Amino acid sequence: MKTIIPAFALVLLLAACGGSTSDQAKTEEKQEAAAATGIVYDIDTTTTQVTWQGTHKGGVAPRFGNIKVVGGSLSVENGAITAGDLELNLTSLKVDPTSVTEEGKKHTDLEGHLKSADFFNVEKHPAAKFVITAVAPYDSTQQKSLLPGATNLISGNLTLKDSTLNITFPAQLAVAENEVTGKARFTIDRTAWGLNYKTEGSPENWAISKDIEIGFDLKAVKK
Repeated sequence: MKTIIPAFALVLLLAACGGSTSDQAKTEEKQEAAAATGIVYDIDTTTTQVTWQGTHKGGVAPRFGNIKVVGGSLSVENGAITAGDLELNLTSLKVDPTSVTEEGKKHTDLEGHLKSADFFNVEKHPAAKFVITAVAPYDSTQQKSLLPGATNLISGNLTLKDSTLNITFPAQLAVAENEVTGKARFTIDRTAWGLNYKTEGSPENWAISKDIEIGFDLKAVKK
């Protein structure tokens, strides 16, 4: 992508970074997926949103956009989520035109660069996935969250390109008879998934904030 200071990166999933307004997700090695028990709710792909935002060092020149959710489900037992997954299509990655304001810059150029082999290489890795490994109650005395109304800690395996790592972040979940809704905002370190521009120590890569904020606003309906 051709942005100011020569480049910038994002990551799935999946909204603000560098001077972040949300929490850094705890990142660990891949873990076993949670066993699905109870009733299945299908992700409503027409209303579920995954957003992203990234910046250069110091929060300069924020860029933001969204990625389409194309599938997934949640399992619910006794009013609690037991398992689930989200499937994303990285070829759908969009850059919001309002985030590219510099003269001569085009949001479509940034989209193309992010999809190229410099970053996500969507021709070879068109899909991203998040698979729940655990859902626990949120304890504000033990964890920090700037998401109003956080109710749970979600852990799951996030796959980007050819790397899968487990992340844990606060979320606001609500389970009703016929639908489940959820919201979250958190940051991840793009370099943990090997998302570097050129080489890890290059000036171009250094100029890009490692932190990418991911946001989701999801809805799932009973099958």
